[in-house]
Amino acid sequence: MKQDAAIYVAGHVGLIGSAVVRRLEREGYRALVTRRRSELDLQDGGQVSEFFKKVRPEYVILAAGRVGGIMENQTFPADFMDENMAIQLNVLKAARQTGVRRLIVFGSSCMYPRECPQPMAEPALLSGKPEPTSLPYAISKLAGTYLCLAYNKQDHDTRFIPLIPNSAYGPHDNFDPKSAHVLSSLMARFHQAKVNGAESVALWGSGLPRREFIHADDIAAACVHLLKKEDLAVEFPINIGVGQDVSIKELAELIAEVVGYRGELKWDSTKPDGAPRKLLDSARIQSLGWKPHIQLAKGLAETYRWYVDHVEVSSVSAHEVRA
Repeated sequence: MKQDAAIYVAGHVGLIGSAVVRRLEREGYRALVTRRRSELDLQDGGQVSEFFKKVRPEYVILAAGRVGGIMENQTFPADFMDENMAIQLNVLKAARQTGVRRLIVFGSSCMYPRECPQPMAEPALLSGKPEPTSLPYAISKLAGTYLCLAYNKQDHDTRFIPLIPNSAYGPHDNFDPKSAHVLSSLMARFHQAKVNGAESVALWGSGLPRREFIHADDIAAACVHLLKKEDLAVEFPINIGVGQDVSIKELAELIAEVVGYRGELKWDSTKPDGAPRKLLDSARIQSLGWKPHIQLAKGLAETYRWYVDHVEVSSVSAHEVRA
């Protein structure tokens, strides 16, 4: 991948997209292409087609889309499916028509069956039903993943690379407790509880489900690593994980320590937990020479410093935490 190659990063202000931009800039790539939603609506097929015909990016990282936790999936299931499927179809179709050299699209660990052997290997996809509480998002991401595989098969090529990162976190994450995933939601709620001197924080579920968390910068490093490889002699899709998980209770305690919140954590086991465990088998990508470098404790501390420096602190009411 040449330093002056036109690289379009869709969703460049989000968690993974911003990490990809940082990584590419750090490695000296100088022809990055980005567009804000006000400039390019990825749900508008006409706009996307015209953009690709005009800009002709050689490489594309599709990190745009609607994400959220259990409550968001349950409240807006149609929006999750509509928005994500439209974005994926429009971008992948335009990329195919204009001859991009490689495109990366992100799936999700929630695509795997709820009751899946651990760690979850890529062949387990579609071997059972995904977790019902995240089904709308899972279906939309399965659609994008398998559209990539269909294009590759029909075109006798491997231009479209579907990746499955586990739960991502880091700078530029969504920290709104009403719509965020569990890690960033916990961080925001504990910070506000510390500021307000709250004696306790009520949390959804039992705290027993286990999750694997990977820093967005490690995901970005994996993306650039794959884009630079001349021959990707590996079957798609490809998992991206760190190989270790923690319980939600353990995560909450780690974040409370990082934030400096000393109050009580009260778990409401009458609320849903989500899938019991989501640990990825990342042997495929490790066989290609990539490995993660950011440990969870270090990543949490760095993320909290970014949150304090960049996110306006507002009053946070008692909202559920979603795993």
